[in-house]
Amino acid sequence: MDPILLGKGITDDIPVTLLPKYGNRHGLVAGATGTGKTVTLMTLAEGFSRIGVPVFMADVKGDVAGLAVAGQGGDALAQRAAEIGVAGYAPEASPVVFWDLYGKLGHPVRTTVSEMGPTLLGRILELNDTQSGVLDIVFKLADDRGLLLLDLDDLRALLALVVEERKSVSTEYGLVSAQSVAAIQRALLRLSQNGGEGFFGEPALELADLMRVNHDGRGVIGILAADQLVLKPRLYATFLLWLLSELFENLPEVGDLDKPKLAFIFDEAHLLFDDAPAALQQRIEQVVRLIRSKGVGVYFCSQFPDDVPDNILGQLGNRVQHALRAYTPRDQKAVRTAAETFVPNPKLDVAATLSKLGTGEALVSTLQDKGVPSPVQQTKVAPPRCRMGAISETERSQVRAGSPVGTRYDQAVDRESAAEKLAGRAQAAADAAEAPPARGTGTRGGRAQPQEEGGIGKTVSDVLFGNGRRQGVIEASSKQAARTITNQIVRGILGGLFGGKKR
Repeated sequence: MDPILLGKGITDDIPVTLLPKYGNRHGLVAGATGTGKTVTLMTLAEGFSRIGVPVFMADVKGDVAGLAVAGQGGDALAQRAAEIGVAGYAPEASPVVFWDLYGKLGHPVRTTVSEMGPTLLGRILELNDTQSGVLDIVFKLADDRGLLLLDLDDLRALLALVVEERKSVSTEYGLVSAQSVAAIQRALLRLSQNGGEGFFGEPALELADLMRVNHDGRGVIGILAADQLVLKPRLYATFLLWLLSELFENLPEVGDLDKPKLAFIFDEAHLLFDDAPAALQQRIEQVVRLIRSKGVGVYFCSQFPDDVPDNILGQLGNRVQHALRAYTPRDQKAVRTAAETFVPNPKLDVAATLSKLGTGEALVSTLQDKGVPSPVQQTKVAPPRCRMGAISETERSQVRAGSPVGTRYDQAVDRESAAEKLAGRAQAAADAAEAPPARGTGTRGGRAQPQEEGGIGKTVSDVLFGNGRRQGVIEASSKQAARTITNQIVRGILGGLFGGKKR
């Protein structure tokens, strides 16, 4: 299979390529703002798509959407493509499906609360350890009682149930405080106000719709509109981590293939690791390390290579490093770190070159034969065939109209789940409490009474049982008998206390 052409070496004048068989060994695209990272990602996505590999990537700035529209061409791009050796270069659009958690710029992306799980949901809600423990109990309670957690209304209903049965739940599952439940409810309110309500529900996203190949054999590029989503960093990062975890848990083991089954591009990767607890970082490392055997290649994109922890950075075999400006001590450290992660090239001073790279140039090292990293090359990156910029609303609408998933996800479905079941039980209990007494009976004085009727029957009833204004014969007799017995007992007790007649 033809390799993916990334560019051409400036120093050695050789093509710089990525071999499809090592596309699932993950990668990193890094560099300062404005150095051409986005264009490199577009070239990479186009390359995967042209060899039949589906791609999923986030559009943080709004310009990745240009993959859906053919570029304008021009003499400068044609000349650059010719210098690099891009065969048959011409403006061309890629097959694209737009997605959006908010459902505005693409098909809505949904998952259920159960599929998200308490760990990732707790991170979205920014819960502390105690509150996260209560959330674990809520999920366990739902499982034990057969209640489906599909949307946030279901979760709220379970929280209300926990408050109502707090003593018994605390005894069976562990201490649950009202303060912790209230904190979770407030966090749910914030999530709802930030637009996260629509993310939970059905129809849930099917992974097969992210791994499509069109009729021409080209991989479909799924683009997540993230220009607003990235303003909620935890929601953005946790959603992509959830999606990566779903791929890891549901795809079968396939080993090493001729090409990946999916290329997953994670832009603004530092958001994934910022403030992530140790357990979550361990989970990320596990997913990244093992998902390779599922045929998925993960490509992180960030400004600095040290935005990615060392234990994950060491697993990224394909590296593209754009310019780093060494203006601050942090920048200088990042330059040294980046230089140390490349296989040395005797013809190239990596640290010195990093701060001198122009826009559209990068230091590149990819895995070659037998998975050995190639010596780093100063590379002129190949131009993409698509538009390098944003698209209009009309163009986006045209692309959405031809979406291969149609309107399957555009309308939410609300089937019976925890909220509806608990509401039904509460209504049934309320109806039973308000139900009238059975026909033919009533109550008076705590005793079942015949239902009042007119005529002689009513007169007899009034005589025997009374009518609310006067006592009946039975009631008066009962009271008289009770008074007699009580008086005898009292007299007996008083006689014993004060002495009685001696016999």
